[in-house]
Order: sequence, then structure tokens, then C-alpha cells
Amino acid sequence: MRLLARNLSAERSGETIFADLEFVIEAGGALIVTGPNGAGKSTLLRIIAGLLPPLSGSVRLEGGDRFPDLQSACHYLGHTNAMKPALSVQENLAFWQDFNGERRMNIDEALDTVGLEGIDHFPFGYLSTGQKRRVSIAKLLVSYRPVWLLDEPTAGLDKVSEDRFAGFMRGHLDEGGIIVAATHLPLGLDGAQELAMRGQG
Repeated sequence: MRLLARNLSAERSGETIFADLEFVIEAGGALIVTGPNGAGKSTLLRIIAGLLPPLSGSVRLEGGDRFPDLQSACHYLGHTNAMKPALSVQENLAFWQDFNGERRMNIDEALDTVGLEGIDHFPFGYLSTGQKRRVSIAKLLVSYRPVWLLDEPTAGLDKVSEDRFAGFMRGHLDEGGIIVAATHLPLGLDGAQELAMRGQG
């Protein structure tokens, strides 16, 4: 399995923000995307996730035969946590587990893994910023998708949680997964490819 981008370009409000990006990420590999605000890091992730169309070029997954298309093979963790504040932690994670299909961990196990045992009945909106982010990380664990698209994934996390998440990412790569992460901070993924985006300004 590998993720390939060819001649990938994108625009925002009619202005090109990046052009002719190319990369190949093999199974077990990660791409760390860096650059200033507005350079197109989040846009790139959204294009891979199928949330935005590219201006030109293509991105595809080869060898992911269990999945009908690239988008169905992706977990996307964006700036927002994609959880309903009024629903409980359990209800939110159950929704994503059912939506994503192939189950991996049960919800209690995933919450224990991210250090949030015993909060499954709390409304998501009652949680602290760091707890909300950890619940969103648990979303990656309750169902299996081989491609993780992570946009500033450690925002709001303390050092212990950052280190724990680095372990989750390394475990995903060890299992043959792929990670594309946009970040301003080190993620602890030694040997990852790097893509420095500068925008077109």
C-alpha cells in the first residue's frame, strides 16, 4: 500500500496556494507537513480526505483493496474535534465507530488507552480542551482506517499526552499504516519525510 500525489495544486478564494506537489508515502511511512499559517497545510489534508477538490493533479491510494476509495481509507483529525457537545463521550465515539465500519478497540478500552477512563457518560461539551482532544484521538483507535490525516494533532495536549500520542502513531506505522500530519511542533516520528510548504505569496 502507498499514497501518491501527482502535480497536486490548490486554490483559496481564486488564488493558488500551492502548485505541483508530488510525494509518495509507502506503508509504514509518515509525511510531516510544515509551513507558516496560510501556506496550505490544512487544505492539503482536506484534499486528501476528499473534503475539498484539487485545482489540478491527483492523489490516490494504491494497494488499499479493502477500501473502495481513498476517502474511505482515511481517518481525518482536523482543528475541530468533530464531536457533538450535547452527546456523551460514549455516544460520540459510538457514532464514529459505526460510521467508520471496521472496529478495532472497544470504546472503554480506547478511553483507557488515552487516559480518560470513567468519563464515557460525560457530555463532550463539559470536557476540558485537552480532554476533548484526547477523545478525538480515541476516535482513531475505535475503528480501523490505514491512513491517518492529522492537522495539528497535539494542540491542547500536555507533555504526557503528547508522548502517549507519539506512541500511538508509531504503533500505527509499525502495523503498516500511513500518516500525513500538518504541525508546527515535533511529533516524535523519527525518519518521517518532510514537506515544507511556503505558499505562493
